[in-house]
Amino acid sequence: MKTEDLRAFDAVVRHGSISLAARELGLTQPATTRRIQSLEESLGVQLLDRSIKPPKPSTLGLRVHAQTRAALREIDALSHLVATDAVPQGRLRMGLTHSMGSFGLVELLLDVKTAFPGVQLQLSTDWSTKLVDAVLHGRLDAAAVFMPGSKVWPDGLVAQRLASTEVVVVAAKGRFARASVRLRDVFEAGWVLNPDGCGFRAGLQRALSEQGLPFHLNLETHGSELQLGLVAAGLGLGLVARPALQSSHLAESLDVLGVRDFSLAPDVWMVSASAQGNLQRAIEHFGAALVCGMGDAGSEPVARATKRRSAGR
Repeated sequence: MKTEDLRAFDAVVRHGSISLAARELGLTQPATTRRIQSLEESLGVQLLDRSIKPPKPSTLGLRVHAQTRAALREIDALSHLVATDAVPQGRLRMGLTHSMGSFGLVELLLDVKTAFPGVQLQLSTDWSTKLVDAVLHGRLDAAAVFMPGSKVWPDGLVAQRLASTEVVVVAAKGRFARASVRLRDVFEAGWVLNPDGCGFRAGLQRALSEQGLPFHLNLETHGSELQLGLVAAGLGLGLVARPALQSSHLAESLDVLGVRDFSLAPDVWMVSASAQGNLQRAIEHFGAALVCGMGDAGSEPVARATKRRSAGR
């Protein structure tokens, strides 16, 4: 059976008139009648009692009409689901890398809820690589992650570069006489870092290894604010995204060390599956609100977002 036949039958029953139904559908009366007949042939039953004028739905026709209405609602919902310009509705499973959790997260969630009340936002935090894998395998709809600008994305993903940022080395206020140092000058102080799996930590370990320097891990824990507190207490050096540092109440208790032979400058990316339908606007809004919060704290938004579908595309 055809959707247009269902719509014609629905219109005739609602209006109680073929002529009024034809006017609603933008058809002639004969064309509307043919659609009703086509539906009857598909079902193998007579839906309208034509012994009376105007024709009325039979008892079975009324039951079929109730089911027709339900079917048309599902068809319309399906069309709405895949339309990128439709009002976002439904469950949105978002991922956020651990290091972004301090960028005004409460305000971000409230902003999305206010902008799209029909969206049920579910937020998960993890390492960037794990979040990308979750999006790739359908466990998340989208995720905001830290990745280098040269990242080659897997097929099936759309990656939009949202902002550039900087990861800085911090120490307790006054711990080092010079603000400009080398890794060799400070590595013995040890580090307060995220657990293994963090890209910032991996980048530091590579830099130390390339110089033949040992990696001294004093403490590992999640949460940049906790880490900054431990660093401020003199328990080691820390790595933190500059926006997270500038939004921290501990910023005045810390020194940023200019480490001349070590730098990390990951980009902020929004990664999603290639088609998100009516959730696309909500995903874009989430990314824009995230970057706005980071911008208030010192990140650099990308003037013109870069989108990549996959390697080679």
